[in-house]
Amino acid sequence: MLLWFLGGALVIAWTVFRDPALDYRLVLVGAVLPDLLDAPFGGARIAHSVVASVVLLVVVMLATIGRRNLRRHLLALPIGTFLHLVLDGVFTAAQVFWWPLSSGFGDAVLPSVARGWLNVAFEVAGAVALVWGWRRFGLSDPARRRMFLRTGRLGG
Repeated sequence: MLLWFLGGALVIAWTVFRDPALDYRLVLVGAVLPDLLDAPFGGARIAHSVVASVVLLVVVMLATIGRRNLRRHLLALPIGTFLHLVLDGVFTAAQVFWWPLSSGFGDAVLPSVARGWLNVAFEVAGAVALVWGWRRFGLSDPARRRMFLRTGRLGG
């Protein structure tokens, strides 16, 4: 699953923040990062816990003390990882979501794998969201597309 996380994160981040200066590239990277980190281990593990996203947020906040512009830029990454948890519905797997406060991961598979064929509908919804973003932010215009690829910013 890729389109579901990318499209969902784009729509949610824009709807919540309405910030054309947010680096949406990092939001999108964060939205797929938990699956990229946990998939090699065969299931939902540390990156799918809320603690991992909180730790990432704390690291960004501490590493950017006194550097407001860098902080504003990097905060997009933990925003994306939190959005992944929401879009994956991982909060329904309490053992994974609350690790290390829980007893462990058990045999938890990636939520995106556990959904099976339902993922087709999720991927279609993600594709629709990405098409909406493409049109809404005028990314068919080469100049706007270059701006997005270079800065991560979307026009208002």
